[in-house]
Amino acid sequence: MPHNVIRFLRRGFVVEMKPSSPMQTVLDYLRLDEKSKGTKEGCNEGDCGACTIVLGKLQNNRVVYEPANACILLMGHLHGRELITVDDLARDRVLHPVQKAMVETHASQCGFCTPGFVMSLFALHHAGVKPDRQMIVEHLAGNLCRCTGYRPIIAAAENSCDGSVLDHWAAGAAQTARTLHMLQDGVDVLIGNKEQFLAIPASAASLCELVAKQTDATIVAGATDVGLWITKQLRDLPQLIHIGNVVELHSVSDRMTTLSIGAAATYAEAEAALCALAPDVQNVLRRIGSKQVRASGTIGGNIANGSPIGDMAPMLIALNARLVLRLGDKQRDIALEKFFIDYGKQDRRPGELVWRIDIPKLKEHEKFFAHKISKRRDQDISAVLAAFHFTVSGRKIAGCRLAFGGMAATPKRAAKTEAAITGLNLDAPQSWAKIVAVLEKDFTPLSDMRASSTYRNDTAKALLLKALFELAGENAAALRLNIPTSYEVVA
Repeated sequence: MPHNVIRFLRRGFVVEMKPSSPMQTVLDYLRLDEKSKGTKEGCNEGDCGACTIVLGKLQNNRVVYEPANACILLMGHLHGRELITVDDLARDRVLHPVQKAMVETHASQCGFCTPGFVMSLFALHHAGVKPDRQMIVEHLAGNLCRCTGYRPIIAAAENSCDGSVLDHWAAGAAQTARTLHMLQDGVDVLIGNKEQFLAIPASAASLCELVAKQTDATIVAGATDVGLWITKQLRDLPQLIHIGNVVELHSVSDRMTTLSIGAAATYAEAEAALCALAPDVQNVLRRIGSKQVRASGTIGGNIANGSPIGDMAPMLIALNARLVLRLGDKQRDIALEKFFIDYGKQDRRPGELVWRIDIPKLKEHEKFFAHKISKRRDQDISAVLAAFHFTVSGRKIAGCRLAFGGMAATPKRAAKTEAAITGLNLDAPQSWAKIVAVLEKDFTPLSDMRASSTYRNDTAKALLLKALFELAGENAAALRLNIPTSYEVVA
């Protein structure tokens, strides 16, 4: 029989409870049910970091602590994990090292954002490394301070995160691991009835069986998108199926020629393997959300929601990734680019799940470039995401795959431009501008709050030209001043 409660570790004790609703957020539970008021509500959409908490989970038989946005995290995500908030850190009136450092560096001003910063630093403290300034900034990118107090906060991080972890949680790590292992008992969770329920399948078989029966249910992975449906769009989602406890869906299989990623693998779990594909993949990944978002958000979720401005899809399309979908015990394999049919419409049948992404690794004569353009560097949605995959033969381009996000109703390849570039001479940059201008035949982007149609077109062309210069190297760079400054569309 399935459990009819969720179970999680809190302050050394196992909590068993039924959420008030399948949509109940962790922030509401903390502030309204538990009356733990240290965790604050700011934006209520996972951007400001005031609600940051830390979750402990088992990974390779050890406890790993990751930050998360409690405002868009649902109670189902707590099942089998440890929940830590700012209210828990001080023991016997003795501050935790990160709290003490925040006091000593005068890093708190109005104080509203401070609990979130403290919890992000707590997660960094438990990384067990001595971070450089860049690493600190990356860990704090999801926390906003309107008092502009970043300098002392960074100083607090430098003072408290030195690679040694000597706090209460480090001392009890072995017992925590045993408790979390006990909570992962392989039993499904089902709370509610047919009309309204929270389900957490514990195996691939039970997940597929449930989804086939409840085809209208909302599938939840990290909730970095679904959470906004609840807090901002005020949707009623009475039937939620959480897929995060299916171990198979978290797999990251790094083989000789292919990288395979399960649909529920988070950005954090897949980051190292993805970054190894190409340097530009790493550059884009660092700017997808924040540490909090990447610890919860999943690669499969980014694809399944079909967003035209999702950052992963253009890169994966350019890399010729394939998507494995599963319905019951049957699987089918399609090119990722074929999955996106139209705005809000994907090639996914009722009851069918995004299951795995297979990404071919670059061969010797293949090069990959990708760039994300947004108004803010961190924590912002792309105006344009451009990804370029070239196959080079000698000093000519033998083939290419060019994919863009933000330029159409779906992530899309630039087919006409690909045809024009094939055969291009990397030692004749004077001709490139005319070929790059063919992009205008591939896309007619919209104007919106992020960018105008003209800006998107010009930016896409400039990024492609930049990629060609990077590909050509020093020989073309020497001739760069001879490039025409305006684009001429080739008839």
